Amino acid sequence: MSAMRLPVADGRTVRRRFLSLLGEHKRAFTVVTLAQLAAAVASVGIPKVLGLMVDAVQADAGAQRLHTLIAIVVVLAVVNAVLTGIGEYLARILGERIFAALRERLGSAAMHLPLSVVESAGTGDLLGRTSHDLESIRFVVQRGVSQILVIVLTILSVVVAALLASPLLGVCMLASAVIAVPLGRWYLRHVVPGYQTMNALWAEVDGVIAETADQAETVDAQYLGQRRNRVLDRALREVWQTEQYTLWLRIVLITGLGIAVMLPLLAVLAWGAWLLGHGMVTLGAVTTVALYAVQMRGPVHEITFWLDTVQSASAALARIVGVELVKPDRQATSDVVVPEPPRVRGVSYAYRPGHDVLHDVDLEIIPGERLVVVGPSGSGKSTLGRMLAGIHPPTRGRVTVGSGGPDGQGTDLTALTEQALHREVALVTQEHHVFACTLADNLRIARADATDAEIAHALDVVGASVWAQALSNGLDTLVGNGGVVLDPGQAQQVALARIVLMDPATLILDEATSLLDPGSARSAERALDAVLAGRTVIAIAHRLDTAAAADRVAVVIDGRIVERGSPDELVAGGGSPAGGEYTRLWEAWTSA
Repeated sequence: MSAMRLPVADGRTVRRRFLSLLGEHKRAFTVVTLAQLAAAVASVGIPKVLGLMVDAVQADAGAQRLHTLIAIVVVLAVVNAVLTGIGEYLARILGERIFAALRERLGSAAMHLPLSVVESAGTGDLLGRTSHDLESIRFVVQRGVSQILVIVLTILSVVVAALLASPLLGVCMLASAVIAVPLGRWYLRHVVPGYQTMNALWAEVDGVIAETADQAETVDAQYLGQRRNRVLDRALREVWQTEQYTLWLRIVLITGLGIAVMLPLLAVLAWGAWLLGHGMVTLGAVTTVALYAVQMRGPVHEITFWLDTVQSASAALARIVGVELVKPDRQATSDVVVPEPPRVRGVSYAYRPGHDVLHDVDLEIIPGERLVVVGPSGSGKSTLGRMLAGIHPPTRGRVTVGSGGPDGQGTDLTALTEQALHREVALVTQEHHVFACTLADNLRIARADATDAEIAHALDVVGASVWAQALSNGLDTLVGNGGVVLDPGQAQQVALARIVLMDPATLILDEATSLLDPGSARSAERALDAVLAGRTVIAIAHRLDTAAAADRVAVVIDGRIVERGSPDELVAGGGSPAGGEYTRLWEAWTSA
């Protein structure tokens, strides 16, 4: 299977999505902006009053005048502190709400990704977006919204106040733009691709670690530890090289802005001295504008930090928004549930164009039968199972249920809504997961409207009612991380209880208990037998002893069904146009 990456949103889409998030909190954002603007106005009023104090001293205006101006400075300082605190408090709340909304949208988008896309992209890419990338933007959303707003409003207020205090001196406040603007453009042009590359590389690192940890037993058994370490080392070297590149860009930015931030003050002092000598401005005006130039140094220095942080977060946000841009691999047109097994007609499938792994497969399944699909590793068994489960749409041919549809030949599985598909067919694999929530909520993942009585019945069907009732809070007991840790057999029973609640007409088993230890496997197999009762079952078997109890067996060789029939017929070599493939597989299995 060729790996593909999930899409990455462009800059325009990212900005539009972030603005839409702000739009959802328009009132709160407006209140925060007004509070921060009022704080900025109070702040820039202080240098103006200090300049008036200088002129008052120079003109010998008297103590009463100075006392009044000092009182005004104190009031402005108190007002600035109070409004800044209020604005910061409201901004923190706004940031938390925006981040929560973003996280929920990402979770919803990830949960509704086409399964074919998830399988093709692999674990690393999606894991990186839902962990490392999401964490990268947490600080910016929670703190950056208020801080960037303060910086922007402060700079605008300072520049406007300086121009109002003395137009001749106020123009000096724009001196830093001579260096800052072209430097900022250069920086953004180079750093955005750098951060996008770095986030993609971190996703690769996450994938390597997750895959190695998930398959630790295989890595140890096959002595693959050194090889996996080399793969991880290569990925980390690439991350480090990209980190060095972005660090060099930050050094250039910090150095350039450090020079730029000094220019307004130097320009005000030099230009102000000349204007003062010619009687064109007062000493108080020079003092006021010089204080404004000093006041602007803080926000400009903070821009250095936030510009870099925002670009890193923007690259992460582009990957997060990209999850929402994944196009569906099917168009759902029907929600009609037909309690019949799927039918396969002329199905071919290729993970990569031109490299079919299934070739013109036809398969009729008898309602209520237990059909076992066998074949060598890599023959296409699991891919056929995914076709039958509606996970992948066929490259050619059709997998249908019933006799309806627009052409009367049945409805394509991939044309069913998600809810209807889950009622038609369900795939049970080796992998199962217990979520960090209550036992009841773990089961309601399968059916949100399930009652406690229905949940208790599902647990009873799979033989889990005894240990479930023994939990401290029954169905309301927290399980998974941070709660009661279920053993592998219990976790599998929870997964099977979900199947009972979903109540699909057809079950597809892909070695559902093969990863369990013998004790847990026996318990899970008893639970599985209870779930299978009365259903059509298609089992993808990697062990031929599973096929012995089947009603029929289909043998897959090189992506084609070459034999089908009862186990006894196939062992005897009957029904075999290919000359006894099942017989050879059986003999190899029993002699091993």
